Amino acid sequence: MTDSAGTPADPDHPAGNTPQGRSQEEPGATDSKDEPEPEPVTQADADAPQDSGDEDNDKAGPTDKSEPDGTGVHTWADHPKDGSASRRKRPWLRWAALGASFLVLVSAGAGWWLYKKLDGNITTDTSAAAELKVYEKERPTPVVMDAQNILLIGSDTRSGDNKEYGRDDGGSQRSDTTILLHLAADRKSATAVSLPRDLMVEIPSCRTGDDKESRERFAQFNSAYELGGTACTIRTVERLTGIRIDHHMVVDFNGFKDMVDAVDGVQICLKEPIDDKDARLELPAGRQTLNGEEALGYVRARKTLGDGSDTERMERQQRFLGALVNKMQSNGVLLNPTRLYPVLDAATKSLMTDSGLDSLRDLYDLVRSMRDVPTDQVQFLTVPRQPYRQNTNRDELVQPDASELFRQLREDKPVAVVPADELKEKEKAQDEKPDDTGSAAESPTPTPTYSGSSAADDLCKQ
Repeated sequence: MTDSAGTPADPDHPAGNTPQGRSQEEPGATDSKDEPEPEPVTQADADAPQDSGDEDNDKAGPTDKSEPDGTGVHTWADHPKDGSASRRKRPWLRWAALGASFLVLVSAGAGWWLYKKLDGNITTDTSAAAELKVYEKERPTPVVMDAQNILLIGSDTRSGDNKEYGRDDGGSQRSDTTILLHLAADRKSATAVSLPRDLMVEIPSCRTGDDKESRERFAQFNSAYELGGTACTIRTVERLTGIRIDHHMVVDFNGFKDMVDAVDGVQICLKEPIDDKDARLELPAGRQTLNGEEALGYVRARKTLGDGSDTERMERQQRFLGALVNKMQSNGVLLNPTRLYPVLDAATKSLMTDSGLDSLRDLYDLVRSMRDVPTDQVQFLTVPRQPYRQNTNRDELVQPDASELFRQLREDKPVAVVPADELKEKEKAQDEKPDDTGSAAESPTPTPTYSGSSAADDLCKQ
């Protein structure tokens, strides 16, 4: 009985009989173990891998087809790969990889260019650092190392692009606005204290612009900047407060305008309409969104708004800065590189800083450390002041309130701010309350409270 599946021939059969099912194979592909001649055996051994009757062919079954040259394809793995399809795919993969690499390089190059541009915008105030080093021994010692005290100075120079805002008297520098910004060590609060330009203070001996030494004097605060620039202002603030100034920034008019425009304007609330020709400002009452030019007029206007005092002007500046901070945080400017870049570009163009803040990385680290501060903990206030007794057009500190404020900031302890009318009611209630010495001694020291505002305040609801 023949093996239709292609099993080896029965040894009892003659060698010339070929089993059924293998008649189509080449003679050399048959099993030749029973052949008497040695040469066919050797040839069969050489052709053994091509034997269509091997085990693989048995598994493949009758559907397998042999190649014309006698070489069979026995398994799926033995089938030739579709080389043409592979060749069609590989060029696309290579081009995609090249394109992705190109985009990465272009993005990296553009990012580096933008970084260098912003970095190059910043001016380093090397002269201030040199003078402060000379007077290092008389400067205060930092009390809390992780806290930061930054002096912000608004330059009122009338030269260059700023001459349109007043008479150019040779480019003399003025300190129009000075704010002491205290960042708590835990970065959970930020307190900005305005120092009145008309405050009467002790100004130390400073090096003047013509490289001469001035004498110590008791004079109006903003004359320190006009006399000896940033270094003289810093030393005056340190003598006044006992607080070590870690960094300083000087921003001029145009830098302020451009920052406001970069965030698409800042919203404020006006209780009364404004018509001030000197400030180039004409606005109705109610909610208003100010552009850069209008914002500059709003924070600088003095004689035609309110009682015309510098104190009220500082309060407007504080409210506007609070609204600016709120706008930047609420709109995600600090977390959105595409929106942050115009703000940084505007700020850095008109910014002069010490060497510790003169790079984009330094400024970014500073902003990043502040972005998680709650807006209700970004506080603004004016140092406690009152009209100077010898000249009511000047200011003097209210003691011991001012000294207590400086001590709290120096030691990185909290302060609280409330609207002026609320503070008056609180003080009145305390005056009317009977003095209970025993209970007061047992209660913890209350947080000092001052007249001011926070970035979270809605000015239209006050």
